[in-house]
Amino acid sequence: MWAYESVFYQIYPMGFCGAPRVNDGVTVNRISKVARWTEHIKAAGANAVYMSPVFESDSHGYDTRDFRKIDCRLGTNADFAAMCAELHKNGVKIVLDGVFNHVGRGFWAFEDVRQKKWDSPYKDWFNINFGGNSGYNDGFWYEGWEGHYELVKLNLRNNAVVEHILSCVKQWVEEFDIDGLRLDVAYLLDRDFIRRLRAFCDGLKPDFFLVGEMIHGDYNSVVGEGMLHSCTNYECYKGLYSSFNSMNMFEIVHSLKMQFGPEPWCRYTGKHLMCFVDNHDVTRVASILNNERHLPLIYGLLFAMPGIPCVYYGSEWGEKAQKQPGSDDNLRPCFDAPVENDLTRTIAAMAKAHRENPELCYGGFKDLVLTNKQCIFERAVDGKRMMIAVNADSEPFVAHFDARAGRAMNVLTGEWHDFGGGSELAPYSVEYWKVVD
Repeated sequence: MWAYESVFYQIYPMGFCGAPRVNDGVTVNRISKVARWTEHIKAAGANAVYMSPVFESDSHGYDTRDFRKIDCRLGTNADFAAMCAELHKNGVKIVLDGVFNHVGRGFWAFEDVRQKKWDSPYKDWFNINFGGNSGYNDGFWYEGWEGHYELVKLNLRNNAVVEHILSCVKQWVEEFDIDGLRLDVAYLLDRDFIRRLRAFCDGLKPDFFLVGEMIHGDYNSVVGEGMLHSCTNYECYKGLYSSFNSMNMFEIVHSLKMQFGPEPWCRYTGKHLMCFVDNHDVTRVASILNNERHLPLIYGLLFAMPGIPCVYYGSEWGEKAQKQPGSDDNLRPCFDAPVENDLTRTIAAMAKAHRENPELCYGGFKDLVLTNKQCIFERAVDGKRMMIAVNADSEPFVAHFDARAGRAMNVLTGEWHDFGGGSELAPYSVEYWKVVD
């Protein structure tokens, strides 16, 4: 699966392209901006793009009006197809947000229900009670997503709903040649729907990638044979920044051991979860970390830990933003142009190391040295070994351990490392040692 060897770059198109917050009905080709960032995306080390919602919606994209039409604020279907073609020409894969749990109140089938009530042929597309009423005084009650009634929950047990979604996915592949889907709120999706979607996509396009948003719960409930290929690793998202802020590397290392270790009780060994330090829903990592010197280090862990790394646009140069109550707009800005600085170049080197070394894509996890401020762990596959060393302290640290090797190359710098006499780690450093003898 191509995604297991990839580095993703996440874009929130509505914000990235500077679209109006609410759908104004005016068609403007803004999506071509993504194509103009292609060189930067590649320079940052990514070879796949995950795009948050792009289809016609009421406002922020997760309130879909029509799965068959690109949002007019971003342009036409032809504009989007041209952007996809440019990315593909440059070897960049494309994964779109599949928002299948709910739609917006402006969704065409729900509008038909609002007009015709029980006479609508689409009334069973939603979970409706005609004996009640809604906060919008529709004359009927309906189920919304987690109490948000601007987001109308779809009835995924209705075959007509599923057939409509599958036909739209087929259109996206035929019209845009997309390479995968990220399923919004996968933790809520009907499991039979997930199985049917997987079977359909397997027959639609070889290696079509399916990744689900899992904020909580057992990842094995949605990831596995006949299910999704991957899901978001929110458990380690918290562990990453918390380990640095509390200067307690035990937290993230123990999480990784429980998830990916060799013991039979380890929960996700052999699976490829999508890992990240921030995204469109959370405070940017540069605003979370107490010590800015830890910023390159947290990315060092991101690209070295088991999983598929994903970088959120703007964070590769250290952009800051705090999540605000009631609105995520400041997390989803429009930048005039990309920035390239030391952090961007560091991330690019780590991304390259991840893509080019099977140990980092497929290797298991074994901790070798662990203190509050330092950790060294091993990723190994098919006899190939790589050790990752992190020193979060402001002082040098000398690690003494049995490396079972004499020398290794630091793939980030090209320098040789000799394990004899102890391994000295510079302050605020991360090293990727590829064992050669």
